[in-house]
Amino acid sequence: MPTAAAPIISSVQKLVLYETRARYFLVGSNHAETKYRVLKIDRTEPKDLVIIDDRHVYTQQEVRELLGRLDLGNRTKMGQKGSSGLLRAVSACGVVGFVRFLEGYYIVLITKKRKMADIGGHAIYKIEDTNMIYIPNDSVRITHPDEARYLRIFQNVDLSSNFYFSYSYDLSHSLQYNLTVLRMPLEMLRSETTQTRQESFDIFEDEGLITQGGSGVFGICSEPYMKYVWNGELLEIIKNTVHRDWLLYIIHGFCGQSKLLIYGRPVYVTLIARRSSKFAGTRFLKRGANCEGDVANEVETEQILCDASVMSFTAGSYSSYVQVRGSVPLYWSQDISTMMPKPPITLDQADPFAHVAALHFDQMLQRFGSPVIILNLVKEREKRKHERILSEELVAAVTYLNQFLPPEHTIVYIPWDMAKYTKSKLCNVLDRLNVIAESVVKKTGFFVNRPDSYCNILRPDEKWNELGGCVIPTGRLQTGVLRTNCVDCLDRTNTAQFMVGKCALAYQLYSLGLIDKPNLQFDTDAVRLFEELYEDHGDTLSLQYGGSQLVHRVKTYRKIAPWTQHSKDIMQTLSRYYSNAFSDADRQDSINLFLGVFHPTEGKPHLWELPTDFYLHHKNTMGLSPARRSYTYWWTPEVIKYLPLPYDEVICAANLKKLIVKKYHKHEEEIDIHNEFFRPYELSSFDDTFCLAMTSSARDFMPKTVGIDPSPFTVRKPDETGKSVLGNKSNREEAVLQRKTAASAPPPPSEEAVSSSSEDDSGTDREDEGSVSQRSTPVKMTDTGDSAKVIENVVQPMKEVYGINLSDGLSEDDLSIYSRFVQLGQSQHKQDKSGQQHCSKCSDGVIKLMPISAFSQDNIYEVQPPRVDRKSTEIFQAHIQASKGVMQPLGKEDTSVYREYIRNRYL
Repeated sequence: MPTAAAPIISSVQKLVLYETRARYFLVGSNHAETKYRVLKIDRTEPKDLVIIDDRHVYTQQEVRELLGRLDLGNRTKMGQKGSSGLLRAVSACGVVGFVRFLEGYYIVLITKKRKMADIGGHAIYKIEDTNMIYIPNDSVRITHPDEARYLRIFQNVDLSSNFYFSYSYDLSHSLQYNLTVLRMPLEMLRSETTQTRQESFDIFEDEGLITQGGSGVFGICSEPYMKYVWNGELLEIIKNTVHRDWLLYIIHGFCGQSKLLIYGRPVYVTLIARRSSKFAGTRFLKRGANCEGDVANEVETEQILCDASVMSFTAGSYSSYVQVRGSVPLYWSQDISTMMPKPPITLDQADPFAHVAALHFDQMLQRFGSPVIILNLVKEREKRKHERILSEELVAAVTYLNQFLPPEHTIVYIPWDMAKYTKSKLCNVLDRLNVIAESVVKKTGFFVNRPDSYCNILRPDEKWNELGGCVIPTGRLQTGVLRTNCVDCLDRTNTAQFMVGKCALAYQLYSLGLIDKPNLQFDTDAVRLFEELYEDHGDTLSLQYGGSQLVHRVKTYRKIAPWTQHSKDIMQTLSRYYSNAFSDADRQDSINLFLGVFHPTEGKPHLWELPTDFYLHHKNTMGLSPARRSYTYWWTPEVIKYLPLPYDEVICAANLKKLIVKKYHKHEEEIDIHNEFFRPYELSSFDDTFCLAMTSSARDFMPKTVGIDPSPFTVRKPDETGKSVLGNKSNREEAVLQRKTAASAPPPPSEEAVSSSSEDDSGTDREDEGSVSQRSTPVKMTDTGDSAKVIENVVQPMKEVYGINLSDGLSEDDLSIYSRFVQLGQSQHKQDKSGQQHCSKCSDGVIKLMPISAFSQDNIYEVQPPRVDRKSTEIFQAHIQASKGVMQPLGKEDTSVYREYIRNRYL
């Protein structure tokens, strides 16, 4: 079946900013540099932004001619060659947006990027560096004394720290949404294409539109989910003025990818975290929720599993699971002016009808469907009421809201005092979390884009049959989501999310036919790889919100952390306290300015003069509140109609308006992901290939000892692992630092050298000896028994690795065979052009071979290609067709052989 739809790839990936005295010209092209677009930015307006987009697609020759005319027309004297009229200001790879404080506008450009992940050939990049350029000319600039301070506050948001984007993949939506959009019925796509063509304001939008049936492919571009977009306010001013290819939406959070090798079969495990841009901020300054139902520290975490052997959204195998963390959806806060490590929790407003919680859960039902499951990890029993205040209020809110929902769609509330179980010596925290994770995944299900395997039907698993979600002909859909929270949503939450993710990962691997049972055990290469991803994920999110890395990790709750971990935990706690007390206020101001929560205005108080930002985030305090929702029917009517399916993924008129559908020829660059990924027009190196550089289970986790089972699902002993069980990222960094130090610094002196140097260190001979000792590693003298032990320790690992003992001498037969092998390699198998024949002689007992080859070059390289029979050719062609989604039907003989195999093997 041919591809019905494909994501539209942005045609603006390389940018160059050219400068004249009156204008900036921003020239953007696709990666192959075959299609160009040009933006003209006026520099004569001191405070307004004037941008002109002619919406024409230029060729490379046309752009060169255009720039040549601009250069010639902007020179001070006609025909002058010394000074150019058009200056190249900066090269970039994307536009973050435009921002204005008290003077004119700035343009923020991405100047450096780094590939972080690959999903079906769609690259995800991390911003490495940016450039902020002032647009108005100096001759029209109106200076303001506070402009520089606003600029410093804005740049305090480090765009090179955990901001991500993609030219072809919508990072603000989940994989389930993106692939559901691509599988829309063709009739709807045709009608949407016609409607888009009629309503389009782009006169060049339909150039090259292929109307012949069968040869076209529908390109689809969806509107981003603005809650997780961090530069939406910066692009708002040009959103309706320029072509959509100029709009590059970025997310903030985490993105990591590792390769799981299953007997050579590559499976990519990707972890993407999207931090909400609504009610965003730092730890103690943003707690609870605002009046619109947006909560603090809200992060959507998605784990994606894909079979990397097939790179296609239509023919490949993909699976994903989504879970959410966020602060308790109530009006509450903590006063940090007391300088206490744990400030008291106070409820700021009474909300007897759970209005804020209703708005929050309505958003979740619309995006994820039902059931919404709350895992509340805060303390329930305390000598002095602290965290229990939140638990009691949250229980009351959920109980109130559930009495109006249909029974099959009620909110599931799971309270579990994780801190209490951690202190108990009789209870295993992770075992209890594993039970909770199993029940959660069974309720929500997960997404997979292929139907159940035939082997799963023949050998059904009990847990698989109890799995929830929605089963469709093309696979499974996740309906509902787990929402985990503690007080900070950092340490306890990350461990709980890891356990749920580990359980979901087992089901994902089982659905793709990679394991025989949906169960994964600790101390396997697969779980170690997944645990490292989640620890990096937790550290990154903790630094963004709390100011330090995780204090308690998975190893802490497994109670296998080393004793040195306790001192590191203390340092992280102190770092978090220092950040919360002294630097969080400045970071909060920067986030408010970057996200457009605060707009500098002449004549009004400045950002640093505000006593609080409460009024900025709660809009109902700045104006009359609109009509309140019903206290009983607190949900959106359209959302409840389609449950358990999420309303955002339902094919309806409201959702179709959010799509841009255009028909392309099947070889157009805008939908050709093969060219976008492999880039056959440029020279590439294996050393720079992303798939070879990413973390791999075989290289980084599997033991290097010969004879070990290479399966990543085999439980390893602590002494068999490629990485220590107790090792973490900091240990690896220390090891690298020690290697660098050992390579650059002199080795430590021995005990004798220290004692002798204390007696006499003035002689020149001793100085010479010292210089020599710095170039060579000193050896401490030991007795014979100790030296034997040292040699044994050195040789033993070599025997384990190579299978032989290097201290044993070679036999005469082995030495003779090796000598002949060396002589064969040194023999020249070339025919002398002069026709002289070399006689064969035996010298030193080694045979010299006479050249018999008739090739002009070495016969090792000039060989006949092997002959391939017809059946092998047909098999290879069928494999190629399968990668394109065209599957060959099984013959009767193949079906009978497979059934006989299954009958003998399992029945």
